Amino acid sequence: MTVHMIKLSVGSKSIETLAAWQKELAERRGREGLPAFADHITRMSPKRRDEILEDGSIYWVIKGTIQCRNGIVDLSETHTQDGRKACRIVLAPELIPVVPTPKRAFQGWRYLKPEDAPADLSSLGDAENLPAHIRTKLVELGAW
Repeated sequence: MTVHMIKLSVGSKSIETLAAWQKELAERRGREGLPAFADHITRMSPKRRDEILEDGSIYWVIKGTIQCRNGIVDLSETHTQDGRKACRIVLAPELIPVVPTPKRAFQGWRYLKPEDAPADLSSLGDAENLPAHIRTKLVELGAW
């Protein structure tokens, strides 16, 4: 059974700033002669690796709200600059907006069951065309 991950996108102000960061990361890797993909390095490796790789995504919390997700392409062992073991989460290139869902801050990442994951915003029709701050306000008002 598929399982997802959820993580705070520290420093991101919006889906657009997260997308720009991921694009820059992939381009930098390409300039260095490495495969041009965005990734996220985390200290703890998920024990439910196979379930995540079934069709899992990483859901990003931006400013207290789950706002988007990336598909997870791969999970691999890597090392930090100081030589410690870490996990590389290889991200699909597309950021997919989801129905904005409030989420309190937490450390690290957590598993997210499919039934607890917000639906893709495209499931709401034209809502995807609304600016992110308006979508978030509609959630606060209980419109979704």
